[in-house]
Amino acid sequence: MNSFLPSLPPRSSRWRAPRPRLSRALFAGMLLSGWFTIEGLGEMPKEDVIDVPAIGEGLCLHNVFQSNMVLQRDQPVAIRGWAAPGEKVTVTFKDQEQEATAAGDRSWKVTFPAMAADREPRSLVVRGSEKTLTLDNILVGDVWVLGGQSNMEFPLEKVENGALEIVSAHFPQIRILTVPAMNGPEAKTSFPRLHEWSGWFGRHFRKGDWDVCSPETVPDLSAIGYVFARRIHLASQIPIGIIDASRGGTTVETWTPDAELRQIATEPVKNLLAEWDQKVAAWNPEKDLASRIESQKQWLERMTKEGKPIPADRKDLPTDLRPGPGMDPNRPGNCFASMIAPLSGLPVKGAIFHQGYNNCFQGTPGTVLYRDVFPIMITAWRAAFGQPDMPFGILSLCTEGSPQTLENFTESMANAGPYLREVQYRTFLDFLNSGDQQIGFTSTYDLRRRWYHPQLKIPAGERIARWALATQYGFDKQIRWKPPLLTEMNVADGRIVLHFDEAVAAVDDGGPIVGFAVAGQDRKFHPADTIPLETGKDDRGQPKKDPKALVLSSPMVPNPVHYRYAWARNPLGNLQAAGNSDIPVATQRSDDWPMENIPLDVFGDTPPAQPDRGQKRQLQEALHQQDLERRLREAEALIRANPPQ
Repeated sequence: MNSFLPSLPPRSSRWRAPRPRLSRALFAGMLLSGWFTIEGLGEMPKEDVIDVPAIGEGLCLHNVFQSNMVLQRDQPVAIRGWAAPGEKVTVTFKDQEQEATAAGDRSWKVTFPAMAADREPRSLVVRGSEKTLTLDNILVGDVWVLGGQSNMEFPLEKVENGALEIVSAHFPQIRILTVPAMNGPEAKTSFPRLHEWSGWFGRHFRKGDWDVCSPETVPDLSAIGYVFARRIHLASQIPIGIIDASRGGTTVETWTPDAELRQIATEPVKNLLAEWDQKVAAWNPEKDLASRIESQKQWLERMTKEGKPIPADRKDLPTDLRPGPGMDPNRPGNCFASMIAPLSGLPVKGAIFHQGYNNCFQGTPGTVLYRDVFPIMITAWRAAFGQPDMPFGILSLCTEGSPQTLENFTESMANAGPYLREVQYRTFLDFLNSGDQQIGFTSTYDLRRRWYHPQLKIPAGERIARWALATQYGFDKQIRWKPPLLTEMNVADGRIVLHFDEAVAAVDDGGPIVGFAVAGQDRKFHPADTIPLETGKDDRGQPKKDPKALVLSSPMVPNPVHYRYAWARNPLGNLQAAGNSDIPVATQRSDDWPMENIPLDVFGDTPPAQPDRGQKRQLQEALHQQDLERRLREAEALIRANPPQ
């Protein structure tokens, strides 16, 4: 299993991950970016520069409490920090005063009663026996947490129309904080304020500080998070705080507490934990150092023998003991312990989460594991922030690679991406159908670009903001957000009829509905002709159509039994809620067939759980031939319908 794969890599260079198998183009791009170097060419390690430690000496506050922050409205607010054991601490805010005495471990906490939103900047004063701390410019409003991997943390300055957003970002009532990317399985109680080195961008990024939203502070902020905050603030006129706790290249299991993962009894999760436990137990830092010393000696000898210059920073043999897989950001539970646990107990309004790329590398087993873990992760985050019903918005996996077309339609379906999107959507439906009114969802598959960091982030932020505004800010009568939900499926007479809970239509570009596929018992999917269901004739003899129902059929599939929609990593699909809503119908299917057993005749009844390279080529070739067969039949039908004159 590759423990670390190339979405946006961790921003600290203190830990170097095992290298995954990469395409040549992707490898070259990452090499040029400075993420890693080929062994023998050398590395240029950088260090994070710590401005304020996670826990200071004497009287100090948890680093989430700073000048310029937003405190959560309408909830009791606990202020915490450290002092000398037994020291009396007094905290004053908005003419209220609370007292505490530091415990033996130096920790103290006071709690203020719930406060209404307050746009007026206030000061918070903390007094100890010998020291006074003053935090200025504090607002009371809503605090939202951003979670996920690189497509969530992808900065505003790198997205399409980001420059327009940056020059317009004069919002002093929006405050932003990015959590440093820490490592390790032990739950952290705080985080440092620092300048964190990024091997990807080749520079330091300031992390751990609350900033006032301005053109100077937003370029490095999550584009999705900024747009989300901007929309909510403009509509509600409430101060908004954004805490970005996302981290590139990470998996869903690292964002889930280890203790919760070990309660999951499914084989995929048990196997994953056993694999990691074995890797951690087997790690020998001295043996690793000896191996690196020997490798360096051989390289030095080769360079000397060939008469090549040896860079000054490569002359010395390594002396450091590396931490190994125990500190891997993708070790199950590590990111939760390092980046969510420091925020635990902080009153917040809710969270939005955009992730999935790195869980796609294990094919079907990876998506099955995601299905087991994701709902547990959501529940664990809610518990961490002390709110069992905390609003939680899901943005589905974004696109990557060449787009699906009618020419490569079936071949494009052999990708774990749509399976993972479907798991994200089904998780949303499970919460929703259980009565959870605080769960949100939006698709992003139609915001398509070939790069695995598609730069259409502004529309994604707008979409998840619609959910928040409709469900949390009283705009439910003005704003739609929920995707059309399938209510019934009927199979008869060589067609599949789908019924939705609201009217659906193609994006208004004058074309037909595209993106559906149907298959028979042979599991050979083909593009479906998709039309609204006709229910009779009107007074003029014209067909009456049900806008909530679709009919799927294909001349290649005389007896369809299942359907799929938007089923590719960069899928063909244009169905949305009617009325130019910009609410895509979610990636979905009616079958439960694994990717490795479609079509049925490639591997028979015992498909490999994780095909090797040869088996993947075999599957791709079968699907390619399936596309060619369909296109040939379509061409023959066209010639018959239009014979040469």
